[in-house]
Amino acid sequence: MSGQWGEGPARGDDAPGALTADGAAGGTPGAPVPGPRAGGRAEARRAAQGKQGQAAKAGPAKAGPPPAGGGGRAAARAAARKPKRDVKKIVAWSAAGVLVLLAGAGGLIYYQLNGNIKSFDADAIAKDRPPEAQADADGNKPVNLLLIGSDSRGKNNSDLGGGEDGGARSDTTILLHVYADHKHAVGISIPRNAMVAIPSCKLPNGKWTKGSNSDLFNAAFSTGGTDEGNPACTQNTVEKLTGIRVDHTMVVDFQGFSAMTKAVDGVDVCLPEDIYEKDLNEKLPAKGAVVLKKGPQKVEGQPALDYVRLRHGIGDGSDIGRMKRQQAFISSLASKIKKQGLNPTTLLPLANAATSSLTVDPGLDSADKLMSFGLSLRNIDLHDLKFVTLPWRYRTVDANIDIVQADAKKLWDTLKADQTIDGQNATGEQPAEAPSPTAPPAVAATTASTPAAVAHAAAAGSPLADTKSIKVSVYTGTSATGMAGKAAEQLKAAKFTATAVGRADNLKYTTTMVQYGSGQKANAEKVAAVFPGAVVEPGTSAGITVIVGKDFAAANGATAPGASGSASGAAPSAPAVPQPLPSSIVADARSADDNICDNTTYGSGG
Repeated sequence: MSGQWGEGPARGDDAPGALTADGAAGGTPGAPVPGPRAGGRAEARRAAQGKQGQAAKAGPAKAGPPPAGGGGRAAARAAARKPKRDVKKIVAWSAAGVLVLLAGAGGLIYYQLNGNIKSFDADAIAKDRPPEAQADADGNKPVNLLLIGSDSRGKNNSDLGGGEDGGARSDTTILLHVYADHKHAVGISIPRNAMVAIPSCKLPNGKWTKGSNSDLFNAAFSTGGTDEGNPACTQNTVEKLTGIRVDHTMVVDFQGFSAMTKAVDGVDVCLPEDIYEKDLNEKLPAKGAVVLKKGPQKVEGQPALDYVRLRHGIGDGSDIGRMKRQQAFISSLASKIKKQGLNPTTLLPLANAATSSLTVDPGLDSADKLMSFGLSLRNIDLHDLKFVTLPWRYRTVDANIDIVQADAKKLWDTLKADQTIDGQNATGEQPAEAPSPTAPPAVAATTASTPAAVAHAAAAGSPLADTKSIKVSVYTGTSATGMAGKAAEQLKAAKFTATAVGRADNLKYTTTMVQYGSGQKANAEKVAAVFPGAVVEPGTSAGITVIVGKDFAAANGATAPGASGSASGAAPSAPAVPQPLPSSIVADARSADDNICDNTTYGSGG
C-alpha cells in the first residue's frame, strides 16, 4: 500500500509535496555500458547525424585535442586513476549532483544524454526581470539555480505517487545560490503552501494570465493545468518574490527521482519514528504494516519517494518537517555521489536516470551546457553546502503559511551581496596586500574630493595607486539624490572597483562612513582617502562599504533632496546593505555533512 495518498490538488491544507520522478526513460541501472567512441564528442556528433558507419571506417578521430571537459578514453582513464581527487568536493542537489559526474565522461555519453534533455519555452520567461549578477574583476559570478520537484501523475508517475489527479504541482522548490567563489552554496526551501504574489504567466495556448496578488506558491507550477507543469511560471514567481534573477531552472518528476536513487544503489536516511501504511494513505481503515522503520536505513525507489513525501505520523504533520527531511535526503544523496566516484559502470545509468526525467530552461538544453554547469560546482565542499527554510509563520485564518517578509528580505539581501549565512564574503575576491611601511602619506584632508583630484593623486603614487583589486560597495546615507553614483565615479577614477551602488536603510548620515570587514582595515583606510573627513570603523558586513553622508553631498553641491548629481550608468536597484540574519535562520541551517538523523522533523504529535 506504500505510496498511496489520493490527496487532491495543492490548494493549501493537504496537498502532496516533494521531489518527483519520471525515471522509466533512463535506462536500467546496471545495464551494460557501451565502450567509448573514438574521438569523444566529435565522434558522438557524427553518430547523431547518422554517420556511424563512416566514422567506424575512419578509425580514431584525427581532429585536434578534445574540447575542455571532454573525455573519451583519456578522461575515463584519468577518472579511474585519481577518483579521490576528482570527486573530493562534488556536491549538489539530485540532478545537479549527477551533472557534476557527467563532466568526467565527455564523449562517452554525450550522444545518449543529448537526446534525453527537454527544455521549456524561453518566451514564457517574464520580460521584466531582476538584473543579472555582475562578475567581479576576476570574472567570478554567482549562479542561482531553481530546483523543482514535480508531482505530475502523467505517464507512469501515478504508479509511484498515487492518486488520480491530473496536472502537476511543485512538491518541493529550492533556490540554490552558488556563490561567486564557487566554493560555497546555500539552498533555500520555499514552502509549497506559502501565500505569495504570482505574476502574469504564459498558458499553453499562448495567452498570458492576469496574475494574482495572493495565492499558494505551488499554484504557479500548476498554471495551465498540464501534466508537464509550468516551470517558467514558477521561475517568474521566484524572481518576483526574491528580487533575484534565476539563471537556470531544473524540474524532475517521480520516475526520474526513483530511478536516480536506484542508480546510486540507495540513499542513507534516518527517521525518529516508525512509519505505517496509514501514515502514507490516511484513507486506510487501519494502521497497517511498517513501511519505513525508525532509525538509520537505506532507501531507493518507492521507499525513497515515501521518505521525501512523508508528512503524517511524524512531528506536527506539516510541510515544514517534510522540507527538513528533503534537505537531509539531498545532503545524503550528495554525499553518496561523492563516495561513489567517477566510473563508467555506475555513471551511465545515473546520468540516464537524471536526464531522461529532467526538464530544464533553454540555457541548459544540451549535454554540453549541462556538463559545463556541472563542472562549475565541482569545488563545493559538503560542509559548505547549506540548506535553510524561507522564514515563515502559520496563518491564523487557514492552514497555510505566510512568509515573514522582514526576515526574508534580510536573507535575499544576503544572497545579493554574496555573503554566506554565517557572514563570510564569498564573492571570490582576494584581499589586497597590506600597504608597505614606506607607503606615501594619505591624501590630505584638504584635497578636493573630485574624480580628477583623486585620479591625479593615484597617478602621483599615493596609497590609492594599484587599487583595482579593492572592491567597494557604495550606498547613499543622505536624502540628496545621485550621491552613491557620484561616489562610485570617484572611486573608479581612483582605480578602485565599485561593486554595488544603492541606497542605505538610514538616510540621516551626517558624516561619510567607511566600514570594513575582517582583514580589510588597511584597504578601508585607502578608500577613506577618497572621502576627506570620512570615519573608518569596523562593520557588520564582509569587504568594504562606503555610506556617503551630508558632508559628501555638501562638497558635491547637493544640499537638499532632489539636488542634481546622479551618475550615468549607476545601478538604480542595487541591493541594500545586508542586515544580520536572525539567529534562528543560522541555527536551523543544515550542512550537507550533518548527521542524517539530525533535524529531520518539526513540531510534536504525529
